[in-house]
Amino acid sequence: MRLAVLGAGAWGTALAAHWAGAHAVVLWGRNAAELDAMRETRVNTRYLPGCPLPAALAFETDFDAALAHAELIVVSVPSHGLRPTLEALARRPALPPLVWVCKGFEPGSGLLPHQLVAEVLPDAQAAVLSGPSFALEVARGYPTALTLAAHDAALARRLAEALSGQRMRIYAHDDVIGVEIGGALKNVMAIAAGICDGLALGHNARAALITRGLAEMTRLGVRLGGHAETFMGLSGLGDLILTTTGDLSRNRQVGLRLAGGQPLPAILSELGHVAEGVPTAREVDALATRQGVDMPITRAVCRILYEQLPAAEAVDALLNRDIRTEF
Repeated sequence: MRLAVLGAGAWGTALAAHWAGAHAVVLWGRNAAELDAMRETRVNTRYLPGCPLPAALAFETDFDAALAHAELIVVSVPSHGLRPTLEALARRPALPPLVWVCKGFEPGSGLLPHQLVAEVLPDAQAAVLSGPSFALEVARGYPTALTLAAHDAALARRLAEALSGQRMRIYAHDDVIGVEIGGALKNVMAIAAGICDGLALGHNARAALITRGLAEMTRLGVRLGGHAETFMGLSGLGDLILTTTGDLSRNRQVGLRLAGGQPLPAILSELGHVAEGVPTAREVDALATRQGVDMPITRAVCRILYEQLPAAEAVDALLNRDIRTEF
């Protein structure tokens, strides 16, 4: 299959490199100098240092040229860049199936990726790919399992089979909303877990946080039309465990540094990567308020990020909420 991967950050590069072993893959990016360096050195020095890129992987800065022969488009841009990328695709006369891999909401509108796709490309054959996956481990060829969801179950099955490989197993699913909500909210919970560990609150506290974070994710997801069982799967619990406990998680790093008293602008500047949980927390908090869904962990993360509430005070407030039944 001929693939065009749009976005040469860590995740786009890792996926493109992985699939180049079995497919004809073109990686598109805006930064010509970075792509030229990748073409010459076969390494994405900025995002995936030390991970050799296969000789078969092609690079392209011309948008139309990258898409010219594509049989599948994989959009790997941050959530804030999804709309302009979709609008650029909408100007083309015909499109092959489309898969997006971003995990978050559009800042400002609060729209999930599938809602943006329906608005900008209403006739597209579209799917979301999500699950527990650090780009660095995929680039190094470590085993990974993911979920690919589409409203069209046959499309999901076909794409899952095509994109699976020896080191990447992909499961087909039809719960697009549940998969997207799991992928977005686990980033917020990873910030919370980073704060928890940065304050040295112990393993008990982290286990409680992960469990109650999963409850929040599920409550909102079901209210929006997702399936409760989706949150027990790879794109829910699986991704939540990975990002709340693994130090490769950018969102967890945000939480660790917040707990240490570092200001948010300095943290984001030092990371050099997008931490989707930061804008997602605000969008989810607003959405939960509109939907009448109780999400105290998300609210606490928002207050730390945007209202300068000290992390220790946020923890105390969570622990001293009124006692209620667990379910």
